[in-house]
Amino acid sequence: MPVLGQVLEKYPRDVKVVFKNFPLSSHSFALQAAAAALAAGTQGKFWEFHDRLFENYNHLNDEIIRGIALSLNLDMVEFEKKMKDPEIQKRIRQDLIDGSQAGVNSTPSVFINGRLLRNRSFAGFQAAIEKELQSLGNKTVKPN
Repeated sequence: MPVLGQVLEKYPRDVKVVFKNFPLSSHSFALQAAAAALAAGTQGKFWEFHDRLFENYNHLNDEIIRGIALSLNLDMVEFEKKMKDPEIQKRIRQDLIDGSQAGVNSTPSVFINGRLLRNRSFAGFQAAIEKELQSLGNKTVKPN
């Protein structure tokens, strides 16, 4: 995620981040974690929640998810209600369908204009973005 911040800083007008959920079936708390992050997002805390989930991905359980929500000062009644919201569940299902159709099989996966980015270093992002900008006829961004 720090690399993504660098990319957004370098290309503020050219790059847009679109996040899609892809809870892996091999991870017993992935679906619940996705719902929790989206529920936190209804209170303006999606990215903070998301980042904490990834920090704890090997240890996720109900207690950790609840602890993250509490540490972010979420309204717990609203949070728990939203985690069960059919609209949030529907969004996760649609994201899974979209990811499967795009060929996603692991997380995180990054696409640039529909192309899977294999080199997720800053240099890899930069090369792929510059290639896309050139193909779109946009002037390339000069290195800082």
